[in-house]
Amino acid sequence: MGRLAIVAAMPQELQTLLDAMPDESRVQRAGRDFWVGHWEGRELVAVLSGIGKVAAAITTTLLLTEFEAQAVVFVGVAGGLGAGVQVGDAVVATELLQHDMDASPLFPRHQIPGLGKSRLPTDPALSGAVCAAAREALSHASGHGTRLLKDTPATVHQGLIVSGDRFVSSASESTALRQALPDALAVEMEGAALAQVCHDFQVPFAVVRTISDRADDTAHVDFARFIDEVARHVALDIVRGTLHRWP
Repeated sequence: MGRLAIVAAMPQELQTLLDAMPDESRVQRAGRDFWVGHWEGRELVAVLSGIGKVAAAITTTLLLTEFEAQAVVFVGVAGGLGAGVQVGDAVVATELLQHDMDASPLFPRHQIPGLGKSRLPTDPALSGAVCAAAREALSHASGHGTRLLKDTPATVHQGLIVSGDRFVSSASESTALRQALPDALAVEMEGAALAQVCHDFQVPFAVVRTISDRADDTAHVDFARFIDEVARHVALDIVRGTLHRWP
């Protein structure tokens, strides 16, 4: 049972996790704070991903080389793209893709040069544990007293998450993504980069995103409140539930 890395997208999510770890100690590498400790009887290293694909790739590489993480779980928020993917839901990735990767005409659009593929699959066992933990976490989300969630029960979706170095915040951008990638469920800025590093190192990984907005012209509305009132609590519950279920 090796060290599990938890990568958080937002400082509030990371801090909520650190508050639960009784013995975390800080280790600095490449301008990043990595927190090494234990929780729920497991050895963990926790860190912020950094914003964007390059930052996330550097962070992930350090986790695997400097901290010898045996598996990686990414928790964060994202914009919903798929039909029925609503604010307060969660998406557990089965595969990830860089929506802004385009080396055509040398390679097909979205394909990663040198890999011969555009979609990188997550680890089925780890993602299964995360999915079960997310379902349990969302069933408790209404207990956080937020008024930002819809009245209907939150849903856990499984499928494609796409990443790119742009915060998608207009209806025209989200429509273009749906047309180019009709099976994409959510859009964010880091997951596919983490996926590529873990793929190359052959380390299992999972990515889960709570939906904070619909990646449209209202994407900025109540974002900070959503992080504080919903996302950080859900992230903590997902991590806890994953530790109980994997391996």
